[in-house]
Parts: sequence; structure tokens; C-alpha cells
Amino acid sequence: MDVLLTAVPIFLFVVGLFFLLRLRGFYLLHPIRCMRLLMARRPSEGVSPARALTVALAGTLGVGNIVGVASALYLGGAGAIFWMFVSTFVAMVLKYVEITLAMRHRRTDGQGGTTGGAPYYIRDGLTQAGCPRLGCILAVVFALLCLANAITMGSVLQVNAVSGAMSESFHVPPLVTGGALAILCVSVMRGGARRISALTERLVPFMTVGFLVLCLAVIILRRERLPATMTAIWQDAWSARCVGGGIGGFVMSRGVRYGVMRGLVSNEAGCGTAPMAHAAAETNSPATQGIFGIFEVFVDTMLLCTVTALAILVSDSGPNACGEDAVRTAEAAFSSVLGAWAGSFFSLSILLFGAATVICWSHYGMTCVRYLFSHGGTCRGRWAEQGYTAVFAVSLVAGAVAAPTLAWQLADVAIAVMTLLNLLVLLLMHREVEEETLLLFPRHTRPRKAAYTEKNPHPKGEQ
Repeated sequence: MDVLLTAVPIFLFVVGLFFLLRLRGFYLLHPIRCMRLLMARRPSEGVSPARALTVALAGTLGVGNIVGVASALYLGGAGAIFWMFVSTFVAMVLKYVEITLAMRHRRTDGQGGTTGGAPYYIRDGLTQAGCPRLGCILAVVFALLCLANAITMGSVLQVNAVSGAMSESFHVPPLVTGGALAILCVSVMRGGARRISALTERLVPFMTVGFLVLCLAVIILRRERLPATMTAIWQDAWSARCVGGGIGGFVMSRGVRYGVMRGLVSNEAGCGTAPMAHAAAETNSPATQGIFGIFEVFVDTMLLCTVTALAILVSDSGPNACGEDAVRTAEAAFSSVLGAWAGSFFSLSILLFGAATVICWSHYGMTCVRYLFSHGGTCRGRWAEQGYTAVFAVSLVAGAVAAPTLAWQLADVAIAVMTLLNLLVLLLMHREVEEETLLLFPRHTRPRKAAYTEKNPHPKGEQ
């Protein structure tokens, strides 16, 4: 298993560089054009692209950002943050590619909306390559792994972190926390993607702004330390220890919501989960929605991770306050500057981040259930959806009491295999991404003779 978890980040970086060069870094050279596409008017009906973005952000923003940053600082010193920042540019292009493909290969969900994600384009991509049976098998494997990950990392491990924080700060019994999250989650899940996006549209900006204010308060109160901190980040970035620690911390922070989930980065780029949220968006351009994915990585890593790192570095406690306990290190950073009340506010932040992540992963799991059982359009499909909802609710209550070691191991392996499988298919279907990028940036991306020319082999509405 250790070999598998070591191979994943290396493969992520290699595939990311491939697409960065293949698409000629269009988002780096044309930021104004990308911003105009983000702010363009969208259809008023259905799930808007911005709402779909908040659903995806709900799955990536959270305790993982805090843990990833604190771990990187502990492992590699201040310079580690520089390498986290650099690695973000690779993550951006991976998120763009997988979302663009998900938009091209999505389907209607039988309820007036759309659904899609990695299982759909895995099957379509291998079918186009002349391997339809292999495509069906691997798509089912991906859906099953994602379903297992939703129950473990997206439910059990999340609620365990939240219940622990609430019990320590407010003496709330873990069963109460788990039960409350289960009731909330079931209520939201019954409303489908529209209700989930409506909730995350309000929750994500609120929790993001709240945590940013907390970080900025620490930075402002200790602003005299900023020049020395920035100098230390730049100088330490070129030492062997910080290069290794930075890459290691960035890699280890990928699917983490509490603790350190080995092998992945906090923004989930490349593992094929975020496209399930974006596929519900009402938009006519797959590549435009892919740009929302680039913005997602920007908010997740460049914005939140940067201010979190600066807050820890300029605080009175510093990045080594609690050793390997990254969450306590971050909490100590806020408490040392703002006082004891900051610890309670920090626990509330974990509650909001954890709740948003649980809701998002419940949607990912439901998307996989609908893929496996014909979108719930049959009696068998409806029973499968109800069964999944019940299992997810029970896992929230059980996870509040204890997060078994088996859940960590299963989540590690599941997301690692998902990522490797997804990256291989992204490479296979790279010409489709080039074609979509060419439509938005005709003067930047050069056309290729063997480019994929069929606009959409499975138009919206085909099952």
C-alpha cells in the first residue's frame, strides 16, 4: 500500500505537467479572459455554474486545508509553503481537464437536471478507444471505490473530527453531533443536487469568510513579523529540507479532513470527485465550467492555504507548537494571539467545514449509486438510493463515536486507486480537452490534425 500511495503524487505531477504544456498554460497567459468567462451571465433555471462551484468547494474546503498547511510547515519549515503554492498551478489544470470532460459526457438524471462525473467519461473514453467492455468494468470499479470513500472519508472520518472538536470545546456528546449531522444530511440529500447547491451557496461563502477573518486578524495583529516571515519563506524554499518537506506536506494534505490522509492534495484535483458536482451546472460550454474548477483550486489552496500559513507563522506559538498534531498547532496559533475565545471559534469553523464536506460527499456517493442503478429511474434504483441514504446516516452516527483504523486504510486505498484510474483516462481523452479549449481560446491553443472532432458523442438527454 505504501508503494501505491507514493506513486500517486508522482503521477499527479507528471500528468499535470503534460496538460500544462499541452494546453500551453492558457489560464496563466489569459487571466482576464478567464475572469470574463467566470462573470458572464448564465441561465436562470437549474443549477447555476456558481452554485455547482460551491458544492465542489464544500468538498475541498475544510479541515484538510488546515492540516495540510500545518503539516507542511512542521515538516519543511516556512519555505514549504512556497512549494505548495507552485504545485497549485499543476492542480489547476488537472481540475480543468476532468471537469471539462465531465461536462461533455454528462446525462440527464430523469428529474429535469443533469448528472455526470468520472464514471461516465471513463466508460465513454474507453468505448471510443475500442474497449467498451473494459470501459464498463472500470467505470463500475471507480463508482464503487467512490461510494466506499463517501462512507469512510466523506462521512466517518469527517464526523469524527467534528464531534471531537465539539466535545472538547462545548462538551457536546458525540452522539448528539452525529445525530444532528445525520438528520441535516438526510434532509438535504432528499432534495437532490438543487437543494444541496442551494445550501452550499449560503454555507461555503459564510464559513470561508469567517475563517479568513480569523486568519487576517492574527496577521494584522502580528503584522510587524510579516517582512521577516516572507523572507524566511523565500530563503527556506531553496533548502533541501524545505523542498522535501513542502512537497511532502502538499502531497499528504490531499483528501485530509482531520489528521493526515497520505498521498493526496487538499483540493482533490485529479481524483475525479469534483466533476460530479460541476456536471449539474446549466452551461453550454464544458471548458467554461472547467475554468470554474481553476477558480476552485485558487480559492482552496492559493487563498485559504496561504492566509492559514501566514497566520501560523506570525503567531506567538509558531508552526511547531504541538508537533505532529496539526489541528492543535493551528488552534494554538489563533489562541496565542486572539485569546481563548479563538479556540471556540476554531471549533465552530471545523463544524461548518465538516458539515459542508459531509453534504458534498453524500452527493458524490448518490451520483455513483445512480450510475450503478440507472439514475434511480427503476424500482431497484429507488431502493438503492434509499438504502444508501440510510447507510450514510448510520455511518455519521457511528463515526461520531469512533473512527476505526480500517476506515482510514480503506479511504487511503480507495482514493489512490480512483486517482490513478482517473489520470490514465484523462491522458487517453486529452484531444477532447484540447478541442474544447480551442473553442474558447482559438488564438492560443493550436489545432492538431488528429484532434477529436465529434462535438459530443453523448448529447444531453441520452442515457
